[in-house]
Amino acid sequence: MKRRVFVANWKMNLAPTEARAFIKAFIARYKRSSKRSSKQTVVIVPSAAAITAVVTALARRKDIVVGVQNIHTEAKGAFTGETSAPMAHDAGARLALVGHSERRHVFGETDETTALKCARALENGLMPLLCVGETLQQREAGEAESTVLRQLRAGVSRISQTQMHKIAVAYEPVWAIGTGRNATPADAAAMHGVIRAELTRLIGSKKDAAAIPVLYGGSVNAENARGLLTASDVDGLLVGGASLDPVLWSAIVST
Repeated sequence: MKRRVFVANWKMNLAPTEARAFIKAFIARYKRSSKRSSKQTVVIVPSAAAITAVVTALARRKDIVVGVQNIHTEAKGAFTGETSAPMAHDAGARLALVGHSERRHVFGETDETTALKCARALENGLMPLLCVGETLQQREAGEAESTVLRQLRAGVSRISQTQMHKIAVAYEPVWAIGTGRNATPADAAAMHGVIRAELTRLIGSKKDAAAIPVLYGGSVNAENARGLLTASDVDGLLVGGASLDPVLWSAIVST
């Protein structure tokens, strides 16, 4: 059975004290299980300020991975307010979100930036979770697939073919993020199929492409998680708001 991947993106929420309380409540519900651990990976992605608190709180739960929401394209330098990939790794992160829609549309990050960040993440022992997705305007203009494919190709343009197995991809339709309007399982399956086909083309191996986790993200909650996970080529979920509640998050990862 292919492993499922569940990623909690807390965005700019849960300060260190709140984060510790969340982890305590969550792990009380999400018990360690060797059987479960063989089937899925759970990732918590707190704000940079709360990474150390989360890593410490999860010290005895090596089955739960910690990620970072953003990394800079440079390893060090005069970049006030930024977090480098080496810093994130040293703090305990093992995954980095790259190209999240908010980074693209709020902070103006480009496809070239995502390429640099994916490469930098891999150089420093972080798995890049490359986020791709179209806006409502692009979807209505019939540009959904071309937009996603452009973002995917650009994001992996600076990594080698042999590094491709170390990445993950998340399809997050921008029109479904924080709007309560999520893509249907059929919508998700269609776009995930497009992504999987392109990964196969880029890698040159259907088997290797199938091993890359492709997640869905966009207004995921405890009610729609099961349906989305049954969709073809959906290997897991990238969750925002619903991951801020330890009860809801434990329900989602136990789907």
